[in-house]
Amino acid sequence: MKPAAVKTCILLFFVFLTPVFTIGTKAQQRPETLRRPKLVVGIVVDQMRYDYLYRYYDKYQEGGFKRMLREGFNCRDHHYHYANTSTGPGHASIYTGSSPAIHGIIGNDWYVRSLNKNINCVADSTVSGVGTSKTGKGSPRNLLVTTVTDQLRIANNFRSKTISIALKDRSAVLPGGHTSNGSYWFDGDSGDWVTSTFYMSALPDWVQAFNKKKLPAQFLSKGWETLFPVKYYQESTSDDQGYEEGLDGNQKPVFPYKLDPTEPDLVGSTPWGNKLTKDMAIAAIQAENLGKGQFTDFLALSFSAPDGVGHKFGPNSIEQQDLYLRLDRELAQLFDFLDQWNGKGNYTVFLTADHGVVDVPEFLTNNKIPSGRYNAGEIQTKIREGLAKEFGGEHFIKGISSGQIYLDRKRMKEKNVSIAAVQDVIRELAEEMPVVANVVNLHKLSQEPLTEYHKQLYINDFNAKRSGDLLIMFQPGWIGRGKHGTTHGTPYNYDTHVPFLLFGWGIKPGETFDRTHISDIAPTVSALLHILPPSGSTGKIVKDALQHGL
Repeated sequence: MKPAAVKTCILLFFVFLTPVFTIGTKAQQRPETLRRPKLVVGIVVDQMRYDYLYRYYDKYQEGGFKRMLREGFNCRDHHYHYANTSTGPGHASIYTGSSPAIHGIIGNDWYVRSLNKNINCVADSTVSGVGTSKTGKGSPRNLLVTTVTDQLRIANNFRSKTISIALKDRSAVLPGGHTSNGSYWFDGDSGDWVTSTFYMSALPDWVQAFNKKKLPAQFLSKGWETLFPVKYYQESTSDDQGYEEGLDGNQKPVFPYKLDPTEPDLVGSTPWGNKLTKDMAIAAIQAENLGKGQFTDFLALSFSAPDGVGHKFGPNSIEQQDLYLRLDRELAQLFDFLDQWNGKGNYTVFLTADHGVVDVPEFLTNNKIPSGRYNAGEIQTKIREGLAKEFGGEHFIKGISSGQIYLDRKRMKEKNVSIAAVQDVIRELAEEMPVVANVVNLHKLSQEPLTEYHKQLYINDFNAKRSGDLLIMFQPGWIGRGKHGTTHGTPYNYDTHVPFLLFGWGIKPGETFDRTHISDIAPTVSALLHILPPSGSTGKIVKDALQHGL
């Protein structure tokens, strides 16, 4: 072969084989590991209405709420997408990205026809309490779908950790999901943190050590005084309003409060409950080494005390303002700790609420705003009596829960009485009850005379196996709570409009005025973590909040 031909052959050999060598080299290269935060901290503030971010803004410090607003992303028109705005459904919806119609947690409790009684949303008779609690029979078995915390653990073959903590059992159990490494709640009788045999057979050493500190007694012995002179609280009504409930039957609702150290349950209605929760969270992070492993860990944290204070004193009270100014400081301390523990920018935090709250009716009426209180027992009695009069002594009511009426369908069938017939009678009775806005047939929501907006909220509430047959819809501003305080649980804006803030790793600072929903939280966090959203998720990713290219 001529030299020129040999040279050509050699050149062709390298031209054709070079890609092969290159492909082989690339195939042997280790792929770049996906970037993820070391730790996700989900914070739910029980009964935090959206306006609290701004009502007390000028008096917040820089490291708590203001830091989240300054460094993070703010969804300014964030709402619940269903009607029964209460703690159990709220926590379930936040972490599942779905609604009561799908995840099954239709209330803090609901009537069970087969048992002929109401059950707690996390009640589980198959488990036992672990710790000093005799009533710690709680688990997520009533939750019908997965949570974002479940999906995170599944995604890495259960090599990450999830810990959930709250004063309330439902606020700890539901966010932790079915695969939680440990869910802990507060036992008001003993003053200890407890769990159930669903998770473990004995409390970890670190929880036992934390309980031995007897912090509730230490905190309560200090009482409750305002952070600043009372005149500083100009965003609130004056102290000692007659419509405030107070902390016990003997004390007037006036600062300063003397608290009994032998009554640990009191911490849930004072700022000390937030401090206790924050201290427990830091102890959990340290003991469980959260955020120090190869995979992202998750801490689900709920501050329950604002709900205890809010119910007793209301949104315009000095007590509630003082609690939020103190909670702001607890958050700042938590974030400072995380900066040191995981490194600033290496963790992601989101903050939201399980529901809002209506202003105290007397506060509203004092300011010429329609409102009032109704006696739920009297209304139920009138309904039963009216039905019995119409149907020959039969009222057909098996149970009532969260305004939903559960009818005796079997007996109605025997008597040839339809749900619509019962509904018509109650509607006639409601004409003499100004507080009742409507009586709704839950089986025919699409045909009910409701606004399209409220109709969808009730549709998202309705679970065919757990919900009632009829619903009593009350007028805005009216509540069925005693003579003092206030409550929540309606489809009105004061109950549905809550914060949704994100900050830290992977979050792009900014805000949106687009309507976002509670169901959007779980899919947004899932997208951040490169995992599947929960099995029942119906929400959308808040794309503007996430940094691209992660």
